[in-house]
Amino acid sequence: MHISEILTSGGPAFPSIEIVPPKHGISKSELIESIRPFMEFSPKYVNVTCHRDELEFRQEADGSYSRHMVRSRVSPVAVCAAVMNHFDIEVVPHVICAGASVDRIESELKDFAFMGVENLMALRGDPQAGEKRFVPEKDGYAHADELVAAIKGLDAGFCVGVGAYPEKHFEAANLEEDIANLKRKVDAGADYIITQMFFDNSKFFNFVRLCREAGITVPIVPGIKPLTSTRHLELLPQAFSIDIPQELSSQVRAAGDDRQAVSRIGTDWCIAQCRELISSGAPAVHFFTMGKAENVVRVIKNVF
Repeated sequence: MHISEILTSGGPAFPSIEIVPPKHGISKSELIESIRPFMEFSPKYVNVTCHRDELEFRQEADGSYSRHMVRSRVSPVAVCAAVMNHFDIEVVPHVICAGASVDRIESELKDFAFMGVENLMALRGDPQAGEKRFVPEKDGYAHADELVAAIKGLDAGFCVGVGAYPEKHFEAANLEEDIANLKRKVDAGADYIITQMFFDNSKFFNFVRLCREAGITVPIVPGIKPLTSTRHLELLPQAFSIDIPQELSSQVRAAGDDRQAVSRIGTDWCIAQCRELISSGAPAVHFFTMGKAENVVRVIKNVF
């Protein structure tokens, strides 16, 4: 079933989750067991992220260095196949422009269609490690709207989601410009939107208002992650260009080295966020699990 249909069905708000393909070395059964705790709450779909191949330099016998691309994680295709084989749930693999040619992407899309996958997330992806700006492959897509158009052009029946940034993408000059970029993705055929994480609901509500004023009418799903450690106060703003509200950061810092207290503070904040989002009309809440089930499960259990 298409995610856009689920989101517009008029039913009660529901959770969805996002998982990261594990590093090579984990078994399929270990992967499945890491997901199983979420299944008790009947999430409507599971997103499977995609990571570009990593660049590695190896020293040759003559002392020179050669460049190699290395994939350290299990492929999204394999993860989706494993999840589909064990759970009755829609899978939503991420497809990225980064590090991929047009031909490679098309081949991957045909694999997903063959598997019976109906939903995709189309993303540009991040720059290569060490690069200050995104550089597309020589025969690749430079922007996510190009990828969306290509997916829709295949006429394979995919429902396509795209990402968005309530606090704007760090490369955009301002939020209005970023929303104009988002509208290009929707105009190219995107069926729904999932946002980057945020910790201040007022920024999400303002973002949705601006999107609607700009003519974006597709469903917008808030993306959420509970803060679980003091280090997140530094790591999350750096990694995702987001703000941590002063009230939350003050509570976390006051907890000091008490990890359980910090986790409880972050979980309680996330529960309150989710309840307000749902009461304000969010059709779903999408959880970035990042391989950690315990706190997300606690949030879902208290909200849904």
